[in-house]
Amino acid sequence: MTRFTDPFSAIFKDCRTIAVVGLSIKPERASHGVARYMQQHGYRIIPVNPTYAGTRILNEHCYATLTLAAASLTTKNIKIDIVDCFRKSEAISPIADEAIAIGARCLWMQLGVINKEAAAKASASGLQVVMDRCIKIEHANAI
Repeated sequence: MTRFTDPFSAIFKDCRTIAVVGLSIKPERASHGVARYMQQHGYRIIPVNPTYAGTRILNEHCYATLTLAAASLTTKNIKIDIVDCFRKSEAISPIADEAIAIGARCLWMQLGVINKEAAAKASASGLQVVMDRCIKIEHANAI
């Protein structure tokens, strides 16, 4: 049985569906490795990348936007819990807006991704916000 003991325990325990914004098809890219790791640990990965929309990444359908992903998944009674961002810091604000609009529970900005305005907006809307942290590293440290 997995026992989470870190500050992110509630996120990892309660949030099981992760939209990975900026997920690459290239296995050598960090986004791919992180998403694959989380998938191997029982999380549902939802690829979001307009470049690869309509294809499959890690055996999951890739969507152009969070909004399109959430709309499609709603018909299957699936809700996006975590929005994991592999994008430049300056690109996070519209992603935060989408995360709020779809009712995500957490906005996660990967290592090196820092956008305080987007974080404040998401937090004010009730989302948990994690900034400049790797979800794979934090998960590995938690189990």
